[in-house]
Amino acid sequence: MTRRRAVRIVAAAAGLPLMIAAVRATVPAGRLYDWQGEVLGALAELSLWHTDEAAARRAIRKVEGEIARYERIFSLAVADSEISRLNAAGALTRSSPELRGLMEESRRFSVLSAGAFDISVQPLWRLYEAHFWSRTAVQDDVLARARDVARDLVDFRAIDIGSARIAFAREGMAVTLNSLAQGFVTDACADLLRNEGFATAFVDLGEVRALGRHPDGRAWRVGIRNAQAGLVQAGVAQSALAETVELADTAMAVSGGYGTTFEPSGRFHHIFDPHTGDSAHGLLDAAVIGPRATAANGLSTALCVAGEASAAALIAASPGYRAILTRPDGTKATVGAAAA
Repeated sequence: MTRRRAVRIVAAAAGLPLMIAAVRATVPAGRLYDWQGEVLGALAELSLWHTDEAAARRAIRKVEGEIARYERIFSLAVADSEISRLNAAGALTRSSPELRGLMEESRRFSVLSAGAFDISVQPLWRLYEAHFWSRTAVQDDVLARARDVARDLVDFRAIDIGSARIAFAREGMAVTLNSLAQGFVTDACADLLRNEGFATAFVDLGEVRALGRHPDGRAWRVGIRNAQAGLVQAGVAQSALAETVELADTAMAVSGGYGTTFEPSGRFHHIFDPHTGDSAHGLLDAAVIGPRATAANGLSTALCVAGEASAAALIAASPGYRAILTRPDGTKATVGAAAA
């Protein structure tokens, strides 16, 4: 089973929650060229507007190449990826600049959120997976065991990030960058497209980033999944959209526990509180909108754990970003520029 930490996000036509492919009739000269696939376990799609089909197809091939390269660095599902080798051995020499850079960025979010964001929660994932899914290590009291794991193995400060070598201070530690890497890949590929001369594109590689505006002149409209209807892991029907957000030259990331649940009730899910080992339940989801998908990705995860009480401080420390929070009762709170 693959981990999907992000909720499903669908592009919407003007006034109607339709998939992006359905708006092609409104496009002026030129056309949209689409790609669909998977990035780090999340469904992904890309739409480029261009007048030259050959140029668009070349750009899509370059994006595919970058995605494959990042999978070899960040993917937990690839046995010999850099992060998999780090987790297996507890240390990694000659790590890539991308891995070191993103791990250093993760530390910034950990400090900013007082530890609510912590990439060393991977042992908790392993615990819950073994208990609920593979059932290779069923616990008499999984929450008690999770508290022990959080105390002994979850601590971002116990990761040494050197100029070439990365190492864990404790045996049994492991990391996941799924709370940042999807945003990072989204940004990297969006930047690649901009450098290739594409001024209009919609990039959803686990998180979303819009280049420019839709070809017909309006902002790209993105539907956010209804958090209260999100416990069923399936495609997002139109009726399951809670709201739409307009994006133009900006990014959005959405984190919600319903993205991956370990059992049908949704009580146990993949967004862990590093302090307790339990799943975080202060918010149903958090959507963060701002210039870069990487930062939006990290902030949305941190907010899901830290909760609404910490949201104002987290967003204030991140100029240019705003958050839409969904409380457990389904009501919303907006923090940041849109709240003014």
